[in-house]
Amino acid sequence: MAMLTIGAFAKACRLSPKALRLYDELDLLRPARVDPDTGYRYYAAGQLEKARLVAWLRRLGMPLAEIRRVCLLHDRDSTAAAREVRAYWARIEAETAVRRDLAAFLVDHLTTGPHRPGKDTTMLELRYSAHSETGRVRPANQDAAYAGTRLLAVADGFGPAGASASGAAVEALRFLDTDEIPAGGVLNVLDDAVRGAEQAVRDVADGSDDIGTTLTALLWTGSRLALVHIGDSRAYLLRDGELFRITHDHTMVQSMVDEGRLTAEEAGSHPQRALLAKALTTAEPDLRLHDAHPGDRYLLCSDGLYGVVPEHRVRELLASPLSPDETVRALVGAANAAGGPDNVSCVVADVVEP
Repeated sequence: MAMLTIGAFAKACRLSPKALRLYDELDLLRPARVDPDTGYRYYAAGQLEKARLVAWLRRLGMPLAEIRRVCLLHDRDSTAAAREVRAYWARIEAETAVRRDLAAFLVDHLTTGPHRPGKDTTMLELRYSAHSETGRVRPANQDAAYAGTRLLAVADGFGPAGASASGAAVEALRFLDTDEIPAGGVLNVLDDAVRGAEQAVRDVADGSDDIGTTLTALLWTGSRLALVHIGDSRAYLLRDGELFRITHDHTMVQSMVDEGRLTAEEAGSHPQRALLAKALTTAEPDLRLHDAHPGDRYLLCSDGLYGVVPEHRVRELLASPLSPDETVRALVGAANAAGGPDNVSCVVADVVEP
């Protein structure tokens, strides 16, 4: 068997000898032979493919622990290894999207901040309504919904104390509805408030991993909305007759869709579609800023709505000339008419000129 010195092998696979020694210590890429007298490492030509794979994955930015998993899969099933790389990159793209939104906010804030000339000071108002019902199947309501002058929120609790968890999360944010929010610091204010909501939920859970809640909330500054989101409750925007979902579900099924392992159609009927990948207190929520336009209509809802009412029907009801209160009740009624298998909560808010 042809053997290569560590120097020749490093040159062939484009990994440095220092990196090869590290990967040997980490049991990621062992040499084929080590000289018992000198300790010098020798590699087989057949190891080049694995070494090049490691080099490519490092260039991708993948952590060594995940590279080890990909390499182990590659030894058995290259298709499974490809799925692992796809899953990793889908996660990176999702995280990058959140950072991109934050970067855009910072650039805008630094160039057209509240004290700089030319800043648009047009103030808008919200017209809003919230409603939550148990539905037709569940024995109790574990949702919480709130709408106020500045704060809109929906939370969907789970576990034996799910109602207390969702209620505690929303209650912990309610002070935002009365405090004056500085436009430039709204993301920081919301982020700090969410830390308080996380602690409130931890107090309710009392160490149990089976109790928690989703949280989707919007904080109004008079011209913008700051969004915080974690879990599978959703936020939608109706603008110029078009409906846009502005949140991303944090569920195991959505992760499989992102990774290409499921189609959106398959996800809709998957038996584990309600299994959460993230919830409040278990991971960092998404946090971003949205510019508001007069005529915008926002919807926050739990999965008890979108799980049974098709999106085209949701858009029809939102696009109707009904008031926020009438629209909320029409949406909840549509969920109950579809069987009402889950608790259903909706918040509708219209952006209007004073």
